[in-house]
Amino acid sequence: MAIVWFILILGAIILIHEFGHFIFSKLFKVYVYEFSIGMGPKILHFKKKKGETEYCLRLIPIGGFVSLAGEDADDNSKIPDKRKLYSKPVWQRFIIMVAGATFNFLFAFTLLFVMALIYGSVSTKPVIANVSEEYPAYAAGIKEGDTIVSIDGKKVSSWSEVQLYIQTSEGKEMSIVLKDSDGDKRTVKLVPDVTKDEDGNESYVVGISLDTTVRRGFVNSLSYACETTGSLYKLMLTTIKELFTGGVSVKDLSGPVGIYSVVDSQAKRGFESIMYLTAYLSMNIGVINLLPFPAFDGGRVLFLIIEKIRRKPVPAKTEAIVNSIGFALLMLLMIFVTFNDIIRLF
Repeated sequence: MAIVWFILILGAIILIHEFGHFIFSKLFKVYVYEFSIGMGPKILHFKKKKGETEYCLRLIPIGGFVSLAGEDADDNSKIPDKRKLYSKPVWQRFIIMVAGATFNFLFAFTLLFVMALIYGSVSTKPVIANVSEEYPAYAAGIKEGDTIVSIDGKKVSSWSEVQLYIQTSEGKEMSIVLKDSDGDKRTVKLVPDVTKDEDGNESYVVGISLDTTVRRGFVNSLSYACETTGSLYKLMLTTIKELFTGGVSVKDLSGPVGIYSVVDSQAKRGFESIMYLTAYLSMNIGVINLLPFPAFDGGRVLFLIIEKIRRKPVPAKTEAIVNSIGFALLMLLMIFVTFNDIIRLF
């Protein structure tokens, strides 16, 4: 079942992402050669009699693409120039490029909203509900009802960020700014305790937990979806920032093998966990695709911004070389991450 869930989750996320590119390409009358889910050899494919687009399902359930006429300025196909991507205004190309990630965000929001309607929701705000006496938080004077404002000078707005900063503390002293129920602020310092699981992996705890009161109803579900979508987006950006500043190691990243392991564990917890994981991964893919890195949608957006500033397109050959280098680096990173995932499994 883990394999089935893995394929369904990634397939749904990729389908939503590529559909974003596809629907706006069609809206702006860009000729679409192919809409494909998966990579490698074609398993299923069809094309409407009077249609222009071939719809494909490919063997490897990772990735997907929408092939557009005129993605490259040196496209010499017989498709009319007015139907080619490069002939469209910058603002239309911009929308087409960001549509994939935008649809991922909307998909995550919808999943979280439906999940909260079905199962109820808990608050995502960094308000402390419980403090364990045997842990550092109690000794430091942290109390129930306190709201965490910042950790080591970094503002926090969600419980996910609190957990991230605790786990990336490496057991060193942390400075935490708190706000009590009266609105008064104070600063405490503590050193997280180090714990190890059965495999010897270290984690850090301070002895605090959030409010787990389940809230139900349309308004609470809508509020939860908004808060969680926002907090996940900020968490992704914070993680990327920590990756560049050294707070998070490249070794902590996961690829398809690591994602499969997570899917396997979450599937055992029930459908609610599957829904949350899908929303989390959808946000993750959306944010990563908007990074201004070659081979990502964000890299293409960067070229559009440069084109707007220069008032002329970046030479096609230059863009192709940059994208090729970016793709090669991305593949090297994927190999490294997958290698680490396999090592962690054993």
